[in-house]
Amino acid sequence: MAKQTVEVLIEGGKATAAPPLGPALGPTGVNIGMVISEINKKTADMKGMQVPVKVAIDTATKEFTIEVGTPPAAALIKKEAGIEKGAGNPLREKVADLLIEQIIKIAKIKEDNLLGKDLKMKVREIIGTCQSMGVLVEGMSAQQALAAVAEGKFDAKIKSGRTELTEEEKKHLAVEKVRLQKELEKQRAEFEVRAKELVKANEGKEPKKIRSALLEAGIPMKIVDELVPPEAKEKAPAGGKAGGK
Repeated sequence: MAKQTVEVLIEGGKATAAPPLGPALGPTGVNIGMVISEINKKTADMKGMQVPVKVAIDTATKEFTIEVGTPPAAALIKKEAGIEKGAGNPLREKVADLLIEQIIKIAKIKEDNLLGKDLKMKVREIIGTCQSMGVLVEGMSAQQALAAVAEGKFDAKIKSGRTELTEEEKKHLAVEKVRLQKELEKQRAEFEVRAKELVKANEGKEPKKIRSALLEAGIPMKIVDELVPPEAKEKAPAGGKAGGK
């Protein structure tokens, strides 16, 4: 019984016959519509996340099986935190706060893909990913949270395996999210004021030197690009290599 396997990355619940899935399935002769429908059923709860999917097709009978993987830890963290992206500068910006129950939930979802020998070690791995995204854990920086896990502060909760949040906990996270957003906006406003002062102080200098001055002062790249756009790459000589004498 010959089998052919197609592996793709799709957005949860939104598989279509468009690339990459359709063209990959076409040559197998399988009913593409049925495959897409089944994939969307299996990934409906993962909307907004990129999900690895493996379709195994029996080339003789055209029967198929679908194996759905888990989204990357970063995607699961963003979903739990209700954010679209992590921090541009994780050391300085904090974009969300998660409770340990949410970290445990992500660790359990990803447990087959994590290296830790037990749930506690897997929780530490997820917190490590939070660190690279500027996401707090229980109001602490990822480094502090890792230390708290090592000290056994969350042992009881990890042992219980509880992942569902109470209404009170959800309300707390909503308030914390608003607070962090306001802090980010305040921080950005302060950076913008400082950046404009530096631009004025360096008026008349080459854009490249002004950008360097802003970056040396710790101004985020996004604000630097907005105030002093990168210079366009030098255009190639007219005619290029072709048509030379």
